[in-house]
Amino acid sequence: MRFNFLTDFQPELFQTLKHYNREKFMADLMSGLIVGVVALPLAIAFGIASGVTPEKGIYTAIIAGFIISFLGGSTVQIGGPTGAFIVIVYGIVEQYGVQGLAIATLLAGVMLLLMGSLKLGSVIKFIPYPIVVGFTSGIALTIFSTQIKDLFGLTTPKLPSGFMEKWVIYFQHFDTIQGWTLLIGVVSVVIILLTPKISKKIPGSLIAIIVMTLAAWLMKEYGGISIETIGDRFVINNQLPAVEQIPLNLETVRLLFPAAFTIAMLGAIESLLSATVADGVTGKKHNSNMELVAQGAANIIAPFFGGIPATGAIARTMTNINNGGRTPVAGIIHAVVLLLIVLFLGDLTKHIPMACLAGVLVVVAYNMSEWRIFRSLMKQSRSTKAILLTTFLLTVIFDLTIAIVVGLLLAVFAFLKRTNESTQIRHTTGKIDITKEMESYAADREEEVLYLPQATEVYEIDGPFFFGVANKFDELMREIGSHHRIRIIRMRKVPFIDATGLNNLETLCRNSRKEKIRVILSGVSDTLRANLEESRIPEIVGEENICANIHLAVARAQVIADALKEKEKHHPQR
Repeated sequence: MRFNFLTDFQPELFQTLKHYNREKFMADLMSGLIVGVVALPLAIAFGIASGVTPEKGIYTAIIAGFIISFLGGSTVQIGGPTGAFIVIVYGIVEQYGVQGLAIATLLAGVMLLLMGSLKLGSVIKFIPYPIVVGFTSGIALTIFSTQIKDLFGLTTPKLPSGFMEKWVIYFQHFDTIQGWTLLIGVVSVVIILLTPKISKKIPGSLIAIIVMTLAAWLMKEYGGISIETIGDRFVINNQLPAVEQIPLNLETVRLLFPAAFTIAMLGAIESLLSATVADGVTGKKHNSNMELVAQGAANIIAPFFGGIPATGAIARTMTNINNGGRTPVAGIIHAVVLLLIVLFLGDLTKHIPMACLAGVLVVVAYNMSEWRIFRSLMKQSRSTKAILLTTFLLTVIFDLTIAIVVGLLLAVFAFLKRTNESTQIRHTTGKIDITKEMESYAADREEEVLYLPQATEVYEIDGPFFFGVANKFDELMREIGSHHRIRIIRMRKVPFIDATGLNNLETLCRNSRKEKIRVILSGVSDTLRANLEESRIPEIVGEENICANIHLAVARAQVIADALKEKEKHHPQR
């Protein structure tokens, strides 16, 4: 048992170091240096957009990035703050403050740790795709809307958190556009989009930051044109963060639990999605449960140092892969590089134009939007469209917590509806042709027909027998209104039966006995037999009337029919 535990919950780093060499280290070193430099502007941008200070984004990238690489279940995953969290983090900060965010992040970390420990990594992957696309596209649109002020250089009062309310303010103050600021933002977007056509290894966001920071400085020094920079709005602290206290009590836990659950679910989905994408490129397979444990540990520790929620970042993970990183050492180096930049070059970040960061986030939002996938899903079934649009609109108009809960509920109802429709119930009398069935004995004969004894009917359930199907079965029997004295229920194609189905079947057997109708169950597998033993069905119908196949069931029906006939012969008045 201990061996299995160590195998299931062993960080990839420990496995990698067994066969580590100088060649791998040099590749990881180069990749870590590049990813560390790339992560800096993104961490700053995500921190600012989330409603906190720039250094909180950087601290998250350093601390969470290190822990995720050190403990993670993927060889190439790069962790840190991501665009997906911007909306939920901004809302928490607005409503509960930075301390409330720290509590929610800590709680989310505990949830992620529990998910991984309980081996729920594979379950998370079963969240319906329309929900993932719906809230991802909704987040993308919301991120875009948060960057309009900085992109256009608008002069506005404090922006509200609501999507609609923001756009009302934007339209009211659109006459305050600053042309030079807009130019910086637009050129930043153009650079980011064009860079991959020249080099796929050097990220466009880094080039845009360097070029636009230099351009803004030259415009100010020689042209007298002032462009708002990070330093104009924030004071960058280039020191190591102090350990903060996080006050926890039952009331704050209850209050912030829904937000924490959203962070945990979002973090789990995005990190495992990122790891899966990385697997497709590297040909390796990640340990999803260990990955969730690492994400949990990162989100538990980071808040004590001023960090915000973190998860696996697809863009930075792909940058790591494209630059030769193949082990978790690259992710650790990326965190160390970020730390060194903050300590020795952190003061330079104050010169980065806010419009340039807005341009970076506009591109991030565009890449997150997945509009092509969104468009293709809109051409699918009505239930798919309903789930997609509902999740998308709720994410944009309300918040991610409501969107995920309602989206999951819709997906469950759609699944139950499809399952209910796919389960068929057939009624037969007279004879059954079982030539092409698994229960047929006709190996060399052309056909095998079982003739049913007189007054015998057969109901066959094809599919899971859960609560919706149980009601459907009851309705069919009432509609047929049969008065046969022997009723065979074939269950060979029933993979499982839930509590409601079991209760309905027990009620049917009891009512049938009152009406002097004998019930025979056919095709009962070992699994179904175990389920039946949990009810009174064996006692009601009799153990001899629970048969393994249709041949035994028909033979049993013949015995009962003969007994009934004999009884009527001697006691016709009865």
